[in-house]
Amino acid sequence: MDKTFLLIGAVAGFLAVALGAFGAHGLRGRLSPEMLVVFETGVRYHVYHALAVVLVALIMGRMDGWLIQTAGWAFTLGILLFSGSLYALALTGVTTLGAITPLGGVAFLIGWACLIVAAI
Repeated sequence: MDKTFLLIGAVAGFLAVALGAFGAHGLRGRLSPEMLVVFETGVRYHVYHALAVVLVALIMGRMDGWLIQTAGWAFTLGILLFSGSLYALALTGVTTLGAITPLGGVAFLIGWACLIVAAI
């Protein structure tokens, strides 16, 4: 499972950098300043949590348990829901997509909470 999370984290990190470059170079002037900030927020949390998934992969080599595995899946789900909804909102302007964003935030919180409990 640690290789699975290493792969997910590496792919997520790659995509975050690619999307960040796309936002910085391809979207400037095409999106309103407000929507560009929304896109950049998605990228920022995408990068943070791609690194968190890689951290989970590294921790799995030292600690085993369902909490570590749950953290990895929660971070992955959070990237998809939180960052994905912000990307979609910025690119389409469909404001109802913003309703999905908090679900991704909750997934991020669950991931961090699982790591806290596993550490205790």
